[in-house]
Amino acid sequence: MTSVAQAARTVLLTADPAAKVRIARAVARTWRRGELSHDFAVTLPDRPARPDAPELLPPNRMPSRGKGGSERGRIALLHALAHIEFVAIDLAFDLIGRFGGHFPRGFTDEWIGVAADEAMHFALLDRRLKTLGSWYGALPAHDGLWDSATATAHDPVARLAVVPMVLEARGLDVTPTTITRFEAGGDAISARILRRILADEIRHVRAGTRWYESACIAADLIPAEHWRTMVATYFTGTVKPPFNDSARAAAGLTREYYQPLASD
Repeated sequence: MTSVAQAARTVLLTADPAAKVRIARAVARTWRRGELSHDFAVTLPDRPARPDAPELLPPNRMPSRGKGGSERGRIALLHALAHIEFVAIDLAFDLIGRFGGHFPRGFTDEWIGVAADEAMHFALLDRRLKTLGSWYGALPAHDGLWDSATATAHDPVARLAVVPMVLEARGLDVTPTTITRFEAGGDAISARILRRILADEIRHVRAGTRWYESACIAADLIPAEHWRTMVATYFTGTVKPPFNDSARAAAGLTREYYQPLASD
């Protein structure tokens, strides 16, 4: 690996979860030492490599995982969260390798940090699953998480609008309730992991919002108005309450963005 885009491609083509985490962390260290060129003359895969397990199902075939009150329910919820973080590693590296050349070097600096965070989040959740007698791959997982990346593969502004500012922002809304459920079930360790993830995800959404707004300003676009157009065009789900307004505001994602969509 001589360029950051080649390194991103290597991560995306690594299927084994432990190897993906290891390589993602190594790429972050290598970039920070200045040993990767800021070059993007590399073709990225349309989809990342995936391990044989978990079985990937369409959203409408996913089994119910309950509310997380029982140990079985908590394991199912932790597994779902681990899968989200596993895919998030690839989303961060795809963003870097596919669109890093559209932005100043600081963009890659910041998203390399995000990618390293996502690798750490997955490792924490995977370790927690093993402590509870399970593992990543023991249950089926949602196969729709890459759809937004596919839909926005041609447009860096659309990618920023949808992935950090919709998908990750939704995590800001639902994670506090999940933490409360774990605490109520006596699982303080899992709750502590999720509090760490929540704090990091606020920074990730803030990074997405900041780079999105800078791209809009450069293109003479009105950020909130254009964001709603991007969401309507490229996101197949809905942006709906309840919203964690305080966490979203801390991430720079103010109500002028999403409240009009929630009112439709």
